[in-house]
Amino acid sequence: MDYMDYNEQVRQQLIKSVSSLSDEQLNTWVTEGNWTIAQVLEHLYLIETSIATMIAHTLTYGVSEPVEKKPIHLTIDRSKKVEAPDFARPSDRFFSRHELEEKLHQSRQRLREVAQQANEADLETKSFSHPIFGPLNLKQWVEFVGYHEQRHLLQIEEIKAHLS
Repeated sequence: MDYMDYNEQVRQQLIKSVSSLSDEQLNTWVTEGNWTIAQVLEHLYLIETSIATMIAHTLTYGVSEPVEKKPIHLTIDRSKKVEAPDFARPSDRFFSRHELEEKLHQSRQRLREVAQQANEADLETKSFSHPIFGPLNLKQWVEFVGYHEQRHLLQIEEIKAHLS
């Protein structure tokens, strides 16, 4: 389960990054058409929850069909804009930091449980498709969560720079 270590490191950085912000700051739009920090955090919760659900589904119903490793580390590159899928678009709801941290804790717990209960061979041979990278094995999907979060941590830092 070493591949969860990176996810945990990024999550700690993420929580630390927003820990000094007020609920008002988290929910402040700094530029038209962009997300608030609260919306970024809600998006991360939605994505991680969805990935954990898809991994669990694929572990149960997927067939073993090995796929080649993809360069998922490129996810961090913010020079390429990626539109969030409909299911992962955040709401306009006002969230407290506590609520968001609790949601992120729940989604991480779910991902950790699914990954820990899985057979290592299944994680490496079962897959489902990513909208940019194509088919990723389940192990890469778990790893993707950390890279995706790192990408949005950079976005949060950009938003914070506009808040001050």
